[in-house]
Amino acid sequence: MARGPMYKVPFRRRREGKTDYRLRRKLILSGLPRLVVRGSLKHFIVQVAKAEIEGDKVLASAHTKQLVRDFGWKGACGNVPAAYLVGLLAGLRAVSKGIKKAVLDIGLATPTKGSRVFAALKGALDAGMEIPHGEEMLPDEDRILGRHIADYAHKLMEYNIEEYNRRFSRYLSNNLPPEKLPEHVEEVKNKILAAFEGGDEGGGQQS
Repeated sequence: MARGPMYKVPFRRRREGKTDYRLRRKLILSGLPRLVVRGSLKHFIVQVAKAEIEGDKVLASAHTKQLVRDFGWKGACGNVPAAYLVGLLAGLRAVSKGIKKAVLDIGLATPTKGSRVFAALKGALDAGMEIPHGEEMLPDEDRILGRHIADYAHKLMEYNIEEYNRRFSRYLSNNLPPEKLPEHVEEVKNKILAAFEGGDEGGGQQS
């Protein structure tokens, strides 16, 4: 461990691997709200937040649990399609409140091309938000729809049905054959868009 009169102890949240304060400072100095994207293995949350003296003020948000509760999502909540849908939902909620511009805040996540954080960004962009980004980082349409998952499931079903049943047990218990995931993503996306027609959110209430 470093010692000496010039050594400074990092802030607690930096020590815990939760906040990069240098990056946060740059984002705040932009003067725009932040599209905060955070995920775990099982869930994803997207918030539009504004920094204030007292702390961050959340202006709009969406969680993958709301996809299940309000829009009938049957797939996994930690994959690329779920990240896209929750980004779309958060983006639509922000736009409905007149918040159309933001900067992306992925925290300490590694910026990997086509990853979940950029799927969430794509959802917010499709909702009508303006967020600086590089197009090359966004996942393509097939990945957003989960066709890579559907193709893998189809091959696995043909060659190893036991492994297929094990890997996709959650999908199957929800009566969603994983090969049908792209159609289900489109279905849930249309439900989310329909909830905001006319300027009012119908099904997806924030919690």
